[in-house]
This record gives sequence, structure tokens and C-alpha cells, in this order.
Amino acid sequence: MKEKTIDIYTILKYLPHRYPFMMIDKVVDWEAEKTLHAIKNITFNEPQFTGHFPEQPVMPGVMMVEAMAQACGILTYLTLGRVPAENEANYLVGIDNARFKQIVKPGDVMHIHVDLIRAKRGVYKFKGRTLVNDEVAAEADIMNATRVVEE
Repeated sequence: MKEKTIDIYTILKYLPHRYPFMMIDKVVDWEAEKTLHAIKNITFNEPQFTGHFPEQPVMPGVMMVEAMAQACGILTYLTLGRVPAENEANYLVGIDNARFKQIVKPGDVMHIHVDLIRAKRGVYKFKGRTLVNDEVAAEADIMNATRVVEE
């Protein structure tokens, strides 16, 4: 059974990221233990474009991977059926097979799709991809882990 969309105010409960590093604007669709589809509206006034590249702004590949990783973090907690505990965080622990196939620029809507492949002992493996205009812009295998934050 497919679930509802998730707005930015609820996303903020799942992720510790804030401006300028929040890469998810809205979750369009999700199914626990399976998949999540989110969007990121790419705007000209984002800070990475002041240096990457000023005359022809291009979304850095590492930021596309970060968007996929954040989507994985949200799906992890949706799968667990809860928001993170106060002393808990979801960390990116691995990136494999990253490929960048299309330039993403201001004005684009980047669709982020992640599929849960495996979950074992608090470590989750995902297949992620970003799309613009229904064409793959980036893809990667991503691993994350939920851990208690050391103080």
C-alpha cells in the first residue's frame, strides 16, 4: 500500500540537516521497507552556485549523492516506524558505483528515488538515482547506519 506525501515540516523531524544543506523539499511517495520518491527544487540562489560555476551553475555531483543519502535516511526511519531519538543520527557509511550522467542546473526539479535493498543490524543498503526530465542524472549504491550520538 502506498503512503501519502511528506511536507518539509515533517521532513525536518526525520533529518538533522538545515539550510544550506537540506537537499529534500518534499517526499512525493513512499512505502516502508521498499521505496521513497522525493524532490529537490534546484534554485539559482543556492550557495554552491556562487563557486560551482558562477557563469554556468551546475549542481555538484556530491550534492546529488547527498540528496540520495538524505532520502535514504528518511526511508530508514519510515521503515523503523519512528522519528530519530534525541541522541540518535543516521550516518552515511558507504557509496559505491556512483555515476553522473546529466548536468543538473537551476530551474530543474530533481527527482530522488531510493530503493531499500537490505537491512541488517542497523545498516541499510539502498539503490539510489536522481532524475531530471525523466532522465537519470546520477545513480549510486548507498549504505547508511543508525547510531547513538556520542556526547
